[in-house]
Amino acid sequence: MPADTPKIIFLDVDGTLVDYENNLPDSAIEAIREARANGHRIYICTGRSKAEVYPPLWEIGLDGMIGGNGSYVESDGEIVMHRTLSLDQCTRAVDWLNARGLAFYLESNSGLFASRDFENGALEAVRAYSARKGKSNAATMTVHDGYPDMIYGGELYRDDVNKISYVLGSQQDFLDAEQEFDDMHNGTWGGRGATALWGDLGVKDITKAHAIDCLLAYLGADRADTIAFGDAAVDVPMLEYCAYGVAMGNGSPDVKRAADLVTDDVEEDGLAHAFARLGLIGRRTTETGHGER
Repeated sequence: MPADTPKIIFLDVDGTLVDYENNLPDSAIEAIREARANGHRIYICTGRSKAEVYPPLWEIGLDGMIGGNGSYVESDGEIVMHRTLSLDQCTRAVDWLNARGLAFYLESNSGLFASRDFENGALEAVRAYSARKGKSNAATMTVHDGYPDMIYGGELYRDDVNKISYVLGSQQDFLDAEQEFDDMHNGTWGGRGATALWGDLGVKDITKAHAIDCLLAYLGADRADTIAFGDAAVDVPMLEYCAYGVAMGNGSPDVKRAADLVTDDVEEDGLAHAFARLGLIGRRTTETGHGER
């Protein structure tokens, strides 16, 4: 897919733009800046809420973001779309999770808000999640290490929540949540490996693909000029929706099956290599992309 016209590029963050240690490769920064200088638009498209998009990411130079796995869309500093859980939905979820004894946190653009027992209740899940991401200090991590900006003691009955993540005590917790909250999107996540560590509750009928559709309508842009990059199952809808999909080498098998191109791992300059291969930037002498579908 040669970049003969300006493209709109959507980048997942964790495992795509940053590695599993949350390191941002210099090659990715350089590639994004060069691509934007060449007239392409770059948006991050992430499960993170805006409160988790820290200054180093914005300082790369971005045209905007899609957050909360599609519940929030921002372009050039303007809010294009923002859908949140209602106060009633949030209240019901908080009460149910508390009654069940599950640690959780609320993901809002204004911050992350922890349940009362989160520091203890989430410790095992935080360590397991970090171990799956390859962190060498996973066994001794604290919840504060994993969530340094978490807010404790804040109001939990809120109307500005994008989604709620909760620790899974068992798969039954997820199955029961699906039954209890059929007015919300129910999902799971947990890093490398098949067993889920966390459940999440979000706005129903929201995906990254839907958010991209909203952004394109706002921009008056053509879907034919879109490219998506991802590494996890939640990225599959946007890879399938966009004209061209790129899976990271560290991505899950379902993402690679959905992609048109599989590039190198995030730690091996995979983003920059794919940008070069697609003609978004000048070719890199070390570019070694793995192949096309």
